[in-house]
Amino acid sequence: MKRLSYMLIAITGVLAFASCEKKDVAAGLPELEHHYYALFVPNTNTGITVARTQTTLVKFPIQFYSTFVRDYDAVAKYAVTTYGITTPAVRGVDYNIVDKNGTVIPSADSSYSIVFPKAIQAMDTIYMKLLNNPATGVRKMEIQLLDNITPQFDVDIFSTAFRRPVQIN
Repeated sequence: MKRLSYMLIAITGVLAFASCEKKDVAAGLPELEHHYYALFVPNTNTGITVARTQTTLVKFPIQFYSTFVRDYDAVAKYAVTTYGITTPAVRGVDYNIVDKNGTVIPSADSSYSIVFPKAIQAMDTIYMKLLNNPATGVRKMEIQLLDNITPQFDVDIFSTAFRRPVQIN
């Protein structure tokens, strides 16, 4: 009986391996050669809470995924939104979006860009400076990575890491 069990296991294993079909898959699809991804690190949509009195810049690391070097720069887009938030943070009052030196990045509509030279895979950072607004209560906002579809390239987002809710206490 033991011998029969071993034989059945061996035959099942051989059949399982023999039934697998090996297919050659192309290295890349031409329609995706100029398609990239930008996402928050860590790869989640988890929010953060910061103290309004924080003097150091708040950092939001961004990963840009690419396997190519191009003759153009890829551009990831992001925006600060307070849509649907009952206690919204106000740009210029509660916070500013700044560069790594703390210089305010101007924006007419709360949208911004990160340039990835030659579309090379890289990490970059969105920086936020808190302005220590003396008003009482919690302020909220959300930084969202946006799709950037152009005739030359697409910078797409991951649904699991495209937004970073921020609560300022």
